[in-house]
Amino acid sequence: MSSVIAQVRFSVLDRSRTREGHDASEALRDTVQLAREAELLGYHRFWVSEHHGVPGVAGSAPTVLAAAVAGATGTIRVGTGGVMLPNHRPLVVAEQFGVLESLFPGRIDMGLGRSVGFTDGVRRALGRDKGDADDFAAQLDELLGWFRGTSATGVHARPAEGLAVPPFVLALGEGADIAARAGLPLVIGDLRNREKMLHGIERYRAGFRPSVWAGEPYVIVSGTVAVAGTPQDARRILLPEAWSMAYARTHGAFPPLPPAERVESLAMSAKERGLYEAGLTGNVAGTEEQVAGELENLLKETGAQEVLVTTSTYDRAALVDSYRRLARVAGLGARSSGRAGPLGVTGPDRSGPDGRPDGVPGASGTAAPTP
Repeated sequence: MSSVIAQVRFSVLDRSRTREGHDASEALRDTVQLAREAELLGYHRFWVSEHHGVPGVAGSAPTVLAAAVAGATGTIRVGTGGVMLPNHRPLVVAEQFGVLESLFPGRIDMGLGRSVGFTDGVRRALGRDKGDADDFAAQLDELLGWFRGTSATGVHARPAEGLAVPPFVLALGEGADIAARAGLPLVIGDLRNREKMLHGIERYRAGFRPSVWAGEPYVIVSGTVAVAGTPQDARRILLPEAWSMAYARTHGAFPPLPPAERVESLAMSAKERGLYEAGLTGNVAGTEEQVAGELENLLKETGAQEVLVTTSTYDRAALVDSYRRLARVAGLGARSSGRAGPLGVTGPDRSGPDGRPDGVPGASGTAAPTP
């Protein structure tokens, strides 16, 4: 195993994608089951996403789903990738994460994004518009203030106040600048646009200001990773999502994922075909040996401390097998046989001198969990 890969954490983001012939409730149960698998394999964290009014995604309430995942697992960190902060009042978000942290202490992550609803109709239903994303920095500051108990309203967020729930910012461009100024860990993707991703990471590191949450920049790169016995089988894992994305960009709606064999037989317009082929490029995919080489190059390019894998596909058995193979590439099984980390999560020992991760002071005066 590469020494570069061995120093990096590996985590999972599942978007609860629906599949042709399978309903939304099955997609949500699949997410919970995948979290159990990820925990057994030694992944560091498991996150769920927020989408509204999307036919192909069942995960519309990430904090609710995160509670189900945390309740079904015992040690893996659980969080959101992410809650789209412009869609919500910061007080309500703080309360939700306060409840999660109170129920599952030391295991909850608060991943936050600045996107607003996918379509005009969804934005109207949420009572939001595109301009609300411009207030993300202020919304983020207000949210963190509820945990610190510094709201000028005189109101106190219960049970969030005094708790230290690690915040993360999902971003590119301006969002990366916001994460840097706030001194928060950055989650950045996708792997298909390396130049844009590298530029965002550079901006983040250059502008980073240490905070109670992170003493130095912490970068998580996110994207699709598919591992199989042959390059052809790995590519087949990518087909359903690549077609779904191409369809969404030409029809305005994400459909449920179709089987790979149906995708291969579909007639596509020239525009759809171009988008579909583009969706198959730039990802990390192949055999275990090939993926190990690609990951080593990616990590050397980015200097990232963590990889958040976001793979979706129709074939659940192939998906789980891909995560098992990736765990072997990353040596996660070997790591899990070592010393448990301060949060009950195995992996590289990143504890500070006080036995807590990095010894960073938290909002309540105790040490805050690191990423």
